[in-house]
Formats: sequence, structure tokens, C-alpha cells
Amino acid sequence: MNTTATQSPLSGKSKPANGNRPPRRWLPYVGAAFLAVLIVAGLWPKATPVETAPAVIGALRTVISEEGKTRIRNRFLVSAPVTGHLRRIVLKAGDAVEAGRTVVAVVDPISAAMLDARGRASAAARRDAALANLEKARAALTFAETDLQRFEKLFAGRMITMREVESARLNAATAAKEKAAAEGALHQVEAELADFAPGGQATGKAGKALSEIIAPASGRVLRVIEESTRVVAAGTPLLEIGNPADIEAVITVLSRDGATIVPGTPVELEQWGGGTPLPARVRLVEPAAFTKISALGVEEQRVNVVVDILAPVEQRLALGDNFRVEGRIITWQTARTLKIPSGALFRRSAGWSTFVVEGGRARLKPVSVGASSGPETQVLEGLAENDEVIVYPGERVHDGDRVKPIKVSAS
Repeated sequence: MNTTATQSPLSGKSKPANGNRPPRRWLPYVGAAFLAVLIVAGLWPKATPVETAPAVIGALRTVISEEGKTRIRNRFLVSAPVTGHLRRIVLKAGDAVEAGRTVVAVVDPISAAMLDARGRASAAARRDAALANLEKARAALTFAETDLQRFEKLFAGRMITMREVESARLNAATAAKEKAAAEGALHQVEAELADFAPGGQATGKAGKALSEIIAPASGRVLRVIEESTRVVAAGTPLLEIGNPADIEAVITVLSRDGATIVPGTPVELEQWGGGTPLPARVRLVEPAAFTKISALGVEEQRVNVVVDILAPVEQRLALGDNFRVEGRIITWQTARTLKIPSGALFRRSAGWSTFVVEGGRARLKPVSVGASSGPETQVLEGLAENDEVIVYPGERVHDGDRVKPIKVSAS
């Protein structure tokens, strides 16, 4: 079918057919409006992605976590009873001993003087000097007694005063004391000479009954202090004995935390080498604190908390003396309370606040909080169960902002 062009009566030109009409004039306006929509959409503020967690009801407890170490409750330090020659100790750390039966060490007593020819000659010289001093003291006593008798006769004849008689009596008493001291010095030197046998060897008979040291308690040898044979003085530590099954733990805490701990508080001992925590209980908070330098060089006032281990011995056979443990002292706990992650709380004015997601926007809500376990905090007022709170909002979230929740599990 052919189309024919129509000719305008005024211009004399023909008009195009309907299929070849020019573009519409409103199309540029549509493009401009579409471009404006794109610009507005690009500049429109996007929702801030935030991590959220629900407010849940569950168990909560507050703990004081500090390092500690175990120690044997009753330890015995065995020392040398006399000065003498220690025989080699054959016991090793871990060997079992029985109270009143096991010989743990042998010390052969010796004289305090040197038991050799030179010492014997010196002792003999001291004996001769003591004998001379004794004879001198005897002569002085005889003279003083004779002088006293003469003075008493003169006083009876009223030829001297009473003061002169008393002076003579004092001289006689002094001479008697000097004679007694000289006799004691002679006996001491003779006792030293009695330790010497012919050839300069000591008899050693006086100390044989004290040479064997018996275990004072049943248990095991914890540490051998002096193992090799040598001469030891009286009171020298030789070895330690204790019962590894009868142990307790000592946890060192800050003094301000120790003031909140009372006897009977439950404790859990972790990282002791076993798979499960050991139950324990506070027996004593020592009344005196001490100063300790922390790893950062800060002076801290700390106090020892002594705890009794409640777990049976069969469950902690590998736990020994001076082992490191991680003590968790439970100062407060409850089985059911409303709680949220501690990271969702922040200070606002004089109280605590949090952001709650409502209708895709962050809403600021003041809350009243209670106890905290560290990762979680108890909420007393201001929230309800299953409310979505924003964790770690920082400075990027404000009241009324659009947010995009990203849920995280409550820790």
C-alpha cells in the first residue's frame, strides 16, 4: 500500500506520514528527572551496619580471676640435730617415708674442737693453764679466809671497825667464787680431752644415739637440700617431707578484691593440667597485705586467699606442690536474670545507656545495670527480653539513625 504525501495549501510543502514523525519534546524532561532521581538516590544516607545481640534471660555470675599456686598444707623441714659429719642421703624426691620408722639421714656427731693431734695438744695446754689458775684461786681463798679470821679477832678486841671486817668477808667470798670458776674451766678442758683416743682419733661414743634422723611424718620426700656427705652444723636443713595428697591453693588478689571475699566463697581452679576445673572453697583471707610489683612496674597491694580443694584425690593425682593454677573466685551468681553484652553499654550523663533497634532505627534508652561477669552485664530496668541492642556502637551511631542489624551471638 502506497502512502501519498499531502501538500499544505499555505506552504506548498508536503507533510511526512505518521510513521516518520519527529521525537517527542517531553523526552528530555524525562531524562533529566531520571538523572535527578539517580543523584538523590546516590546522596541519600545509607543504613549503618551494626552488630546486634538480643537481651536474654540466663545464668550470670561475677568472678575474680587471678593466678595462684598450690602448696602442701603441712610440710616438715628436717634439720641436723647436732654438728657432725653427714652421711650421703640415699632418698630422692618422691620417695615414700613413714613416720617414726624411716631413717631419712644419718649424722655422726663430732666434738666442737678439732679432733686431731694439734687440737689435742692445744687442749692439753689449756688444761695445764686451768690447773695453774685453780691452784692460784685456792691459795687466794686460803689467804682470804685466814685474813678474815684475824680481822674478826681484832674486832672482838675492839681494835678495828666493823667496815674492815665486812671488807675481809667480801674478799673471802670473792676468792671462793674464783676458785669455783677455775674448777669449772678445768672440768671443761678435761671433757674436751676425753674425746681423744690414743693416735688422735675421736671415740665418738657420746653421740651415736643422735646420729640417725627418723621421718617426723608420713608422706613423700619433696626436696633433698643436702645430698652429699659433708660436715654440717647443728640446724642445717637437710630435706623436706610432706603429703602431696594434702594440698591447698593460694591465690594472690588485689587488696580491694580481697576485702569483698569471705570464707566459704566457691572457687574454680582452672588450667592446672586437667581437663575439667577443680571445685574449691575459700578457707582464709590473710589479714595482712603486701606490696608486689606488677609486670608493668606498678606497685600493687595484694593479699593471699587460701582455698581448700574439694575434688577427690583421684581426680587430681597429677597436681603437686607449687603448681600454677588459675583461680576463679565466684563472688556472686544467679541462675536467672536479664543480661546483655557489656559492649552494648556506654556512659551517658550520670548513668548507663544503650541503643535498641526499633523499626530499622537506633533508639537511645537509659538502663539500670547490676552485676557484671565481664563479657555480660545484668540489666535491672530499661529493657525487655529479646530486645535487640547494638554492640559497640561507638561514635558512628546516633539516636534515630537508620541501621542495618548484623546479629552476633551473646558471649
